[in-house]
Amino acid sequence: MIKTTVAAIDFGTSKIVTLVAESSGNQRCDIVGAGVSYYDGYSENDWHNQSALSEAIEKSVREAEEQSRRRIAEINVGVPGALSKVYAVEVRMDLKGTDPRVTLQDIKQLFKKAVEMLGTFPGVVVHRSPAWFCVDDGKKTLEPVGMKGQELKALVSFVVANRNFLDSVDERLRAMEISVSGFFSSITGEALLFLPEEDRDRISVLVDIGYTMTDVIISEGDAAIYYKPIPIGSGHMASDLAEGLRVQLPAAEQIKRSYIFGSSAPQDQVYDVTAVNSGVTAMFTQAQVSQVLEPRVEELAEAIDECIRDSGVRLGQWSTLYLTGGGLSMNRGGRDYLSGKLERPVRDNPKRARKLNSPIYSSSLGLVDLIIDTMEQQNAPSPGLIGGMKYFFKSLLGG
Repeated sequence: MIKTTVAAIDFGTSKIVTLVAESSGNQRCDIVGAGVSYYDGYSENDWHNQSALSEAIEKSVREAEEQSRRRIAEINVGVPGALSKVYAVEVRMDLKGTDPRVTLQDIKQLFKKAVEMLGTFPGVVVHRSPAWFCVDDGKKTLEPVGMKGQELKALVSFVVANRNFLDSVDERLRAMEISVSGFFSSITGEALLFLPEEDRDRISVLVDIGYTMTDVIISEGDAAIYYKPIPIGSGHMASDLAEGLRVQLPAAEQIKRSYIFGSSAPQDQVYDVTAVNSGVTAMFTQAQVSQVLEPRVEELAEAIDECIRDSGVRLGQWSTLYLTGGGLSMNRGGRDYLSGKLERPVRDNPKRARKLNSPIYSSSLGLVDLIIDTMEQQNAPSPGLIGGMKYFFKSLLGG
């Protein structure tokens, strides 16, 4: 069995993750090497510490090479959500002929029209995909070819990357004698991997709480149709605890990671931390910690709720919100606490990998899965062959 090896690098708000994965008929995505390097991250406009960026990238890549025992000469780069924008364009066209039915050529024309409607924008399109097609006022579908009607409509999503990010990463990787095979949308990969297809068909939301930022991704069909970064993450929660409890940041992060939300916490729950320098141990009660920590989590919940309401996307009765990232997913009772504040069901991400299945690696795993999926589409049979039609739309509209 021939194995395909891919390398990918994902830029989170506090860490850079490089993965080396193998794909074969027996195993779609087997992680054979991983490198993690912590750094100062980025904002919506630029890196927080450019001078240390190259060293952080190299550390991540070299660790992955050492673990996988492979030299990385080519790599795929994930574009973070905060350094990209999502545009959802609704487009329509009349179907022509005496017996008008949707053809592949109609799809191409519709897509071309969507590009024209998108117009000019700063940045580079790194992903495009359909949320749905619809013939006349019929049911939404991702397979419209052959359907009869007078009008074809679609919602097409474009993910546009910040050009400065692309140039900056490409320059640093070339200095390491590594060429970029392609740029991919990390938020799209994460949504497609972790939001079940049946939930995406009903519109669903993925909330990824990182260290300095929270990503809110609304997805429908095969596309992310709305994205917004919220500048609140687990690092802000830890900073609040450090200030409010008067402890060092490492101790505050320890308390934050072990905190139990809501009724899950025993009545006598306490949190012990030991200062690294002095060795002095401090003890805090559940009430002391909750008084400092929970207001920040409530602020985040309010921002998430406002983000969803302002998105212009109407969630249905069966729309589901999924939670990932290290911010609350790993805290006992965290998901239920957020669900209560949002007044809607919140689910944990389904496990999609045997290795690195922690919520903190959701973005990186989604990126690798998107890359492998794209490679499979490129190698799929041509549209006239059995099975080829399934991949035609993705090969046409994918990144």
